[in-house]
Amino acid sequence: MTPLEFFLAGTMSAATVFLLAALGELVAEKSGMLNLSIEGMMAVSAAVGFVVTYQTGSHLIGFVVAGVAGIGISMVFALVSITFLANQVATGLAVGILGLGLSALIGKKHESLTVTAPDPIHIPFLSEIPLVGPVLFQQNIVVYLTIVIAILISFCLTKTRLGLAIRACGENPKAAEALSYSVLKIRYGAVAFGGLMAGFAGAYASTIYTPLWADGMIAGRGWIAVALVVFGTWKTGRIFLGAYLFGMVSLGELVVQSFGVAVPSQLLSAMPFIVTIVVLAIISSDRARLRLHAPYSLGETYDGSEPQ
Repeated sequence: MTPLEFFLAGTMSAATVFLLAALGELVAEKSGMLNLSIEGMMAVSAAVGFVVTYQTGSHLIGFVVAGVAGIGISMVFALVSITFLANQVATGLAVGILGLGLSALIGKKHESLTVTAPDPIHIPFLSEIPLVGPVLFQQNIVVYLTIVIAILISFCLTKTRLGLAIRACGENPKAAEALSYSVLKIRYGAVAFGGLMAGFAGAYASTIYTPLWADGMIAGRGWIAVALVVFGTWKTGRIFLGAYLFGMVSLGELVVQSFGVAVPSQLLSAMPFIVTIVVLAIISSDRARLRLHAPYSLGETYDGSEPQ
């Protein structure tokens, strides 16, 4: 690959981590649940996915178990915030911290070990096209499946009755109950789906994107995923584009170093978070647009009678 092809292909791979987690958070927030424990869920799933893949040699089993682990952690958040009506922000932060601690414990004996990432898929003929072929048609299967999932989620949220039910719970849970939707069940399901996607994102990060285990390897990607939902104003297409933008920014360190530019590595490592802060500041300045697209009852508890 040429340096440009390597950068663009790497962007697609890096963006997949953000996109998987952000899509799950999008569904959860559309139902009215603000889940800030994405970082912890990704960390636990990354550890579980790596350990299972290392022990079994199967990436498929690793992904499945990591997804189950993500659902398990998300259910802790759901139980406390939905059933016991705790504040969603405080609960999410607490569960996220719990997840980070559990990930360090689970992966302790596998520190610095590696697994073999699956070979990328080479699509016949298309992969031979200059520039486009190596970038678009020589990726691993998870990259392609994530794009398909994004399309399906967009279709589900906008064109199906299930999507209407999810959005109704996020906009006006009391009205959703009046339409015979079970707000609690839908919110539990949406949070579980968010946990599943965070689990897949963590497994992808530790077994394919960077196929090794190191404590703290998620390194804030969960927080960027949460920010991506706001960045994309709760629209699947915009979140998709935002994930690829942040994937490109996250590779900035390698690109700058390849050109021999003397820039402190700490600054380059911080660039995704700097960009996140700047973008959110710009978006937040337009409060009318945020109010227009944000779920009206986002972050509010619901006890079966009215939002609180």
